[in-house]
Amino acid sequence: MPKQSFSHVTQWVFDLDNTLYPPSARLFDQIEVKMTAYVMEALGVDKAKADHLRSHYWREHGTTLAGLMREHDLDPEPYLVAVHDISMEPLEKDAALAANIRNLTGEKIVYTNGSAPYAERVLAARGLSGLFDGVYGVEHADYHPKPERRAFDRVFARAGVIPQQAAMFEDDARNLAAPHQMGMRTVHVAPEPVQAAHIHHHSDDLTGFLAALA
Repeated sequence: MPKQSFSHVTQWVFDLDNTLYPPSARLFDQIEVKMTAYVMEALGVDKAKADHLRSHYWREHGTTLAGLMREHDLDPEPYLVAVHDISMEPLEKDAALAANIRNLTGEKIVYTNGSAPYAERVLAARGLSGLFDGVYGVEHADYHPKPERRAFDRVFARAGVIPQQAAMFEDDARNLAAPHQMGMRTVHVAPEPVQAAHIHHHSDDLTGFLAALA
């Protein structure tokens, strides 16, 4: 992984879930339970149907929330509060990751399909509070989700991100397609690599990857 591949980067954009903490924390197990319960209550369906819709909307619309909004006109704000009301106990502070993020030269932001308040809680639990110049959630994209190009356009306009000078770190490979198209350097952070033209780099160790950029 040539360090010079990032020599032009002055803005660093990080996804949150399964990127700034390891997938082994399994926070999404908690979130999915909350999502299913919310769908059951909101739509008056049983658990099996709610689980199906949750997964179906994620595949078809990018997030379960997007599907609920588009197909059922769901109010997003109560949903975001409810599904992110989870325990942060599985998360541990990571001083090495914090140090390597701090050492990056330039502006650093978090952009998640979750909500910004939820992101702030995760960052605090990981010991990463205060390291980022901005924290952006799906609400800042007018509730349009990654991987949609318009979601990135809206958040990056708010954040002042210049794609040609930026890098994107993301665990969901499909969410790197738009950043690549926009001219960003893309890094897939996941246990297993995905071979795709829109992925420049892969790492299963974000801390180590960032350390190599110093």
